[in-house]
Amino acid sequence: MRLLVAENDPALATFLQRGFGSEHYSVDLTQDPEAVRALVRDQKYDLAILDLNLVPSDGLGILRDVRSTNGGLPILILSNRGRLEDRVQVLDMGADDLVVKPFAFSELSARVRALLRRGNRGEGAILRVADLELNRVERKVVRGGAPVELTPKEFLLLEYLVRHEGKNVTRSEIIQHVWNLSHDTMTNVVDVYINYLRKKIDVPSKAKLIQTVRGIGYTIREEDARD
Repeated sequence: MRLLVAENDPALATFLQRGFGSEHYSVDLTQDPEAVRALVRDQKYDLAILDLNLVPSDGLGILRDVRSTNGGLPILILSNRGRLEDRVQVLDMGADDLVVKPFAFSELSARVRALLRRGNRGEGAILRVADLELNRVERKVVRGGAPVELTPKEFLLLEYLVRHEGKNVTRSEIIQHVWNLSHDTMTNVVDVYINYLRKKIDVPSKAKLIQTVRGIGYTIREEDARD
């Protein structure tokens, strides 16, 4: 699952990234209102956490813009405003939930899980490529009817590949969206984890799904779909 966290307080933003990272989410951070608008427009997220105090901007304006850009994206608002009328206004403008600062991370995490369950009951909860099935909510993987045990990071990597089925993704893109690291980071961690996945996903099966794209990176698709 991929989250967008837009938080004005850098310390709190880092805390949230680490907290959700430990729960095996992929987290993109920003405190720039214009970046929020661009990311929601150009990237795929499962949920957005928006701080109403982003500056220089009108937090309600950002909420309105995000909702108009992506009508189905679950949005959770963080706010210092706890009055009833403030909560009603935020919900009426399209937010799915609101958490008042200060808050316990355990409560915030539970609210995120509830929104994700609600938002993924239909299309998108189960992803399939050939005989591979990935349940994004329950975090389960099955290949050819047999369960596949993956580590949290292996699951995130497989999920990213499956969500981009048939598309070539670069190592830099994988590093950025699965490991939350700069795309300039030089590391062979992607190749290492691709090998881990292949041993668990492809080796036991006759059909190989994870393909190497020379000079680019990787893709996942049915073997007979290659050009």
